Amino acid sequence: MSPPDPTAAIARIPLGHLPTPLEPMERLSAHLGGPALYIKRDDCTGLGLGGNKVRKLEFLLAAAEAKRADTLVTAGVIQSNHIRQTAAAAARRGLACHLVLMEGRVGMASPEYLAGGNLLLDRLFGATLHRHPWTGDRNGAIAALMARLAAEGRKPAFIPYGGSSALGALGYVRAAHELLAQARALGIGFDAIVHASGSAGTQAGLAAGLALLAPEVALIGIDIDAEPGRVRADVTRLAGAGYGQPTDAMLEAVGLAARLEGLVLDPVYSGKGLAGLIALVRAGRFARDARLCFIHTGGAPALFAYRDLFAP
Repeated sequence: MSPPDPTAAIARIPLGHLPTPLEPMERLSAHLGGPALYIKRDDCTGLGLGGNKVRKLEFLLAAAEAKRADTLVTAGVIQSNHIRQTAAAAARRGLACHLVLMEGRVGMASPEYLAGGNLLLDRLFGATLHRHPWTGDRNGAIAALMARLAAEGRKPAFIPYGGSSALGALGYVRAAHELLAQARALGIGFDAIVHASGSAGTQAGLAAGLALLAPEVALIGIDIDAEPGRVRADVTRLAGAGYGQPTDAMLEAVGLAARLEGLVLDPVYSGKGLAGLIALVRAGRFARDARLCFIHTGGAPALFAYRDLFAP
């Protein structure tokens, strides 16, 4: 008998196509010579082309609407998956959406990066965009914009950078429960779960969920920011090359996933996350008969902003 969902009593607005699929990656497993690899397809959450932020937004929007907010406010870099999914959630719920675009963090200047991919979708979903230089203060610009909107008579709701707060992390407590139930239905257990870790909410939620439901399963977050101290501190608080910079390992991982499994990964999160998993396998971190689950956090629209990296 499955344990109850530990988040069941907390207000949530269903936004995603859940549960997302759990699939074997048999050809990639064979290519690497074991262990057995599975993938949790959180790129298939549906809303706004999907991704992991949808799970967090289900809880964050419930809290915002309980306070009768009429506007969502958040921030991210130009090709942020989080702000794209926030804009889509606002459109779905009939809310205004104001997005702070943090410029200059990545240093990309191609036309595709500056106008396409996620940014195109932000505009399509009807969000209002505000340009702001990157300062490292991930939430300060959100708070400042909220104050301006409140002074204009709006009722803004704070959506933290990356959706990463204790409340947002509940989305991945719930995801841990979902994943473990799927594994039981298949008659398997996982030795480790591997994922990309950036703003830390996904890892914090998984860590809390696994500690409660399956403490024997290892959780490995691949730091895509190259800021290990900050990522570790954020994971605790919430419960490679730098951000957005391409690496040879990422390019290999994206190519292997596409050619061997028909999967589309993004260059910023899921591509670097899988690159980290491949490196761990090649380094002998896991037994050949181990079972590992990689969580695909989505982000495919950002791939088109890096077109030149993958052009023949």
